[in-house]
Amino acid sequence: MNDKLKAKDMDDLFEAVLCLESVEECYAFFEDLCTVLELKALCQRLQVAKMLSEHHVYNDIVSSTGASTATISRVNRSLNYGCDGYDIVFKRMKEKKKNEK
Repeated sequence: MNDKLKAKDMDDLFEAVLCLESVEECYAFFEDLCTVLELKALCQRLQVAKMLSEHHVYNDIVSSTGASTATISRVNRSLNYGCDGYDIVFKRMKEKKKNEK
């Protein structure tokens, strides 16, 4: 965890997110919290991370997501040297889909 991020206000934000119980509640909260462009940027980064974890090449990722190569490189760096946040999320999403079948 990045010590520069650690703060009571940040804890409050994460606790608020963890209180959400449905996709609809997420839409409502994040629409109030973020601009449309901010949400789209977050969504794009998640899709880039997903494609990188599936071993897609940069050109395919650019074509599919519209992300810049700088964004792709940044996400790739997070996947390789970050705090494993993407890995945690992808693993849990995969488990959830598996349990829903």
